[in-house]
Amino acid sequence: MAGNNKKSHKSEENLRNERKFMIGPRLSFAGAEAYKLLRTNIMFSFSDQNSTEGKVIGVTSSIPGEGKSMTMINLAYTFAETNKRVLLVEGDMRLPTMANRLKLKPTPGLSDLMVGLNAIGDAIQHFTTTKEGADPVTIDIMVAGTIPPNPSELLGSSRLGALLGVLRKNYDYIFLDQPPVTAVTDALITASSTDGTIIVVRNNHASRGALADTMRQLKLVDAHILGFVYNGASDDSRKYYKKGYYKKDYYYKKS
Repeated sequence: MAGNNKKSHKSEENLRNERKFMIGPRLSFAGAEAYKLLRTNIMFSFSDQNSTEGKVIGVTSSIPGEGKSMTMINLAYTFAETNKRVLLVEGDMRLPTMANRLKLKPTPGLSDLMVGLNAIGDAIQHFTTTKEGADPVTIDIMVAGTIPPNPSELLGSSRLGALLGVLRKNYDYIFLDQPPVTAVTDALITASSTDGTIIVVRNNHASRGALADTMRQLKLVDAHILGFVYNGASDDSRKYYKKGYYKKDYYYKKS
């Protein structure tokens, strides 16, 4: 019996590891359709704006482990499928994961660019994925880069706004990955540089209090909330995201 339990546990662990990398063409039909619906809703959110410049959309959550990074990756893929020029910017300079998830170089990235060590072209990488019977889909990605000692100060400087201003001219949609709102102030600092914010809420993970606190803080900085993504609504065996993605101790550690 013990052997069977061990085998079952191993099988469940392998399944969870596979689901961490369910990106684009590897999504189920239901998952792909859900992202397409989200794409449509976002596009209509900006339908009354005539600006020819690209839109910057922040993606955040209340607490760690709600699946916002994978949500952002799949959302960007869905936009890129329609031949939109898409860029992912990893704004989480404390615990970056994008390079590891997508097998990209960890540097140079956003931090290196903002302190003047590299040019924009040096910091943009390309992630291409294919779906059987369809053309390859490519997304441009700017990883977090070298972890700086002062992420909040760096993101709060005028450099981020200036950088996004340049990037808007070259992309239709820029998705900015932001740390959880209740963990650090980074998402609040960068809210003024975005055209809208999406909040990812994971089923049976975030408390009502944490979500209410998130909404209160975003309202204080006049963030434009585009809506919510309700993540992991099915049973545990069908959830895509692994709990414990962030370590809270890092975020609450005082420098």
